[in-house]
Amino acid sequence: MSPTKMQTWAPGIALCLLATLATPRLRAQDFKTPYPRMAPVEQYLMDRNDEIALARSAAPEAISQNATVLVLSPHGYETAVEGTNGFVCMVERGWVGTLDWPERWNPKIRGADCLNAAAARSILPMAEMRTSLFLAGHSLPEVVASLKRAIASKQVPALGPGAMSYMLGKGSYLTDQGSHNLPHLMFFMPLSDPALWGAGVKGSPVGSAAYWFTSEKDSEGFPPLRIFTVQVSKWSDGTAVEAQRK
Repeated sequence: MSPTKMQTWAPGIALCLLATLATPRLRAQDFKTPYPRMAPVEQYLMDRNDEIALARSAAPEAISQNATVLVLSPHGYETAVEGTNGFVCMVERGWVGTLDWPERWNPKIRGADCLNAAAARSILPMAEMRTSLFLAGHSLPEVVASLKRAIASKQVPALGPGAMSYMLGKGSYLTDQGSHNLPHLMFFMPLSDPALWGAGVKGSPVGSAAYWFTSEKDSEGFPPLRIFTVQVSKWSDGTAVEAQRK
């Protein structure tokens, strides 16, 4: 898949926070969705061991074998494995993507993500908060208000330098759009202009999307935050992307 093809996907997991693969030119209303409401919670849950294995597949084994691993329960994420290297691996569901993403309730979404220590401190708490609130039945406006209060009160740490994550899991399902999955790295930056990274231009392997909503205008009231994605050619197990597709 070419970089330009990757950048036309619908917003995916952006750990969140989870993995967002969209160009900022695309908006939520550009896509029709068969997922108007949350499915029964059981459809989002996984076998515990399968979820641990998928979460660890997000990053190379040298990283994931010593990472903390989270699994989803009916009430939110819980720690399944205590790690030692500062990384946190998890399987994100659709509601960890942009808040207005049409696939937010898609029960097929399984985004293996492994966040470094900086992202675990600042990005992960927001993913955990929105997960718990949505699972408790709170509406989107209520979740947005809660996130804004948490940021304003510094309940959520400010974004630190170097926040990034791995999304190299071969078994992930990120979106109904395109080819469903593609190995990539994500970098979380307090920026609003994707041109600063050359994202989305012809020939660039870098994609970008706003973290909160699919447009910066809709993200007013939140601090500037973008996800920059860089596609890579191999999965976490070292196999080539094209080799899997042949």
